[in-house]
Amino acid sequence: MKLDCFFDLDKKEKEIKHLEKEMANDSFWKDQDNSQKAIKRIKELKNIKENFDNLKNQWEEIGLLFELNQEEDEGEIWKEIQNKIDALEKEIEKKELIFLFTGKYDLNNAIVTIRPGAGGTESQDWAEMLLRMYLKWSEKKGFTPKIIEITAGEEAGIKNVTFIVDGDYAFGYLKAEKGIHRLVRISPFDANKRRHTSFASVEVIPEVDQDIDIEIKETDLRIDTYRATGAGGQHVNVTDSAVRIIHLPTNIVVQCQNERSQYSNKITAMKILKARLFEYYSQEKEKELQKISGKKKEIAWGSQIRSYIFQPYQLVKDHRTGVESGNLQMIMDGEIDDFIEAYLKNYKG
Repeated sequence: MKLDCFFDLDKKEKEIKHLEKEMANDSFWKDQDNSQKAIKRIKELKNIKENFDNLKNQWEEIGLLFELNQEEDEGEIWKEIQNKIDALEKEIEKKELIFLFTGKYDLNNAIVTIRPGAGGTESQDWAEMLLRMYLKWSEKKGFTPKIIEITAGEEAGIKNVTFIVDGDYAFGYLKAEKGIHRLVRISPFDANKRRHTSFASVEVIPEVDQDIDIEIKETDLRIDTYRATGAGGQHVNVTDSAVRIIHLPTNIVVQCQNERSQYSNKITAMKILKARLFEYYSQEKEKELQKISGKKKEIAWGSQIRSYIFQPYQLVKDHRTGVESGNLQMIMDGEIDDFIEAYLKNYKG
């Protein structure tokens, strides 16, 4: 088992040394943009090296046990060695995901927006169920989810929600969830107990660094303040602290109401606007390239990526990878890694 080859460690160590050598020069810190990028890259590389060191230590421990038991030939020790090998193989398989994060912004935080499709209360309830699923998944991964803006439905569910998932590779993971999610169930809102099909869209974009060159002119913005609603105690109900920003040239709208002050809400809203504008201009550029090359995107916005069937049987199926599960409750409680990993292994970018 050549762990060094698996991690391509030599190349990564050379890059770390090169970056650290550059950082030792006083002139390096004069360019704040490049210095911040370098710090971020070193953090990523050192994280990979730490993963390698942990696996290498486990492998050396197995080798030592093997050598010691060559003469003793104890059956229990051979069994222990085999168990350690099996556990190490599983650990390597998990760590392999790190090397599937080849996108430029995979290491970044993720900004997620969920919107219900047509269907009123039924779809709004489905959107809230998806929100719960992603919040539980985030917490299980050790990430920190934070709701930025949420609008409740009249009867149940939500009309929309935007939240940030803070953690290394949050966008790398959650980009697998971008698309349309379909629900089939007996509606709890239908007195005749008929089966309904509902849809909700999940948008995932990376939280971009502040040094990303996106020009936002003050004259292109319309900024409104309003009284926040929903969870948050009395404070959200007595001050016009919520902020809505409309970027007039693109008609992109962002809102934030979770912070304690109008100023903080504006800062967060501008951060999300910058990320959405970056995504918007990237998509426009990609459309132009597609016109020239005639190629289509493998995963297109608006495509139905997964179905969640509650009745007449229980099944969750990803239509891109074919991965499916009959453990519906487990999936809705945030156990969606199998779907995400299958997508990452099949989709490059």
